[in-house]
Amino acid sequence: MMNYKNTWQTDLEEYIRQGEPEQSEKSIAWKTAIGLQDVDGLKTSEYLLETAKEHIEGKIDISTAQERISNYYEVRTDRKNIENDTKEADIVSTRITQLLSEKAFQFSPAELFLIHKRLFTGVFKHAGEIRSYNISKKEWVLKGDSVFYASFESIKDTLDYDFNQEKAFSYEGLTIQKAIEHISDFTAGIWQIHPFCEGNTRTTAVFILKYLSTFGFSLSNSVFAKNSWYFRNALVRANYNNLQKGISSTTKYLNLFFENLLLNANHDLKNRYLHIDYNKNFQSATYEISKCQNDTFEKENGTLELSLEDLVIIKALKENPQITQKDLAVKVGKSERSIKRKTVLLQEKGFIKRESGKRNGKWIVLIDNSKTN
Repeated sequence: MMNYKNTWQTDLEEYIRQGEPEQSEKSIAWKTAIGLQDVDGLKTSEYLLETAKEHIEGKIDISTAQERISNYYEVRTDRKNIENDTKEADIVSTRITQLLSEKAFQFSPAELFLIHKRLFTGVFKHAGEIRSYNISKKEWVLKGDSVFYASFESIKDTLDYDFNQEKAFSYEGLTIQKAIEHISDFTAGIWQIHPFCEGNTRTTAVFILKYLSTFGFSLSNSVFAKNSWYFRNALVRANYNNLQKGISSTTKYLNLFFENLLLNANHDLKNRYLHIDYNKNFQSATYEISKCQNDTFEKENGTLELSLEDLVIIKALKENPQITQKDLAVKVGKSERSIKRKTVLLQEKGFIKRESGKRNGKWIVLIDNSKTN
């Protein structure tokens, strides 16, 4: 039986195959919007998929789609677990779809802040506002280390500098590959500033997509839908240096992503390639490549929806069944908020379970050991 993660992509892909320009454009926008939720471990609901289909088919406009999603969660107070899992993803997906369909755009920090405000009003308390504290985030691809983000006191000045540099840059005479390399540098730079408390990657992605449209590019494929986590990890690697370990920041991964997005290239975008230890010991059984196809593992009676991120979490639970979600977040380099969502989803899918309560309980891994060892 095909799971929801696969069905939404398959269902929306059908509109692209049918070849009707308006439906294809809407479908790609929805696929991009839904796929981008994965950067924060969020999943959309089946109700959103049905709403998206009606919008793609022209039965409703995007404002009606947004209103439906809003009303859906207002009356679903009896289903708190579902609301917590999908509400943010559904609301933000409809807003991304609307923004991607609009032709209006101004290249400025103010536009970046406006996009964040439009995406996250009512979702985050400080939507559209500069963060007021310094941050660090433990990253799985960095083995728990963090990128150095801009100091909150320098955000405005740093953004102004980066935008002024980009405005002054001329793309005239550049090959498309050189232009992509420069776009990668700019994208990595504004993402490293991380001006907001939350939602930076989704905001950066929408801003860059709209910026690219001013160069005549348009969404013509589903790279973001399938590789949004790769996009974020590529941004991480573009901003991480550890010379003691022989690691330098590189935009080569981001270049590959943009070449797939803009040139319909076919680079193999696998998250494991971005891990700082990939060339050293990534052939270990934990990350067995030969069993992996599109970063999911399969079983005989259907698709076993386990991303590489899921496998890392499950491995950590097997190694320490008593681990807390806080310590698990540190170990795998994700936010505690993301880990809570992931463990709930893994329990719902029957891959793990929690035994004997929160304080003195332990995690039980139910999946076949051969899939994760």
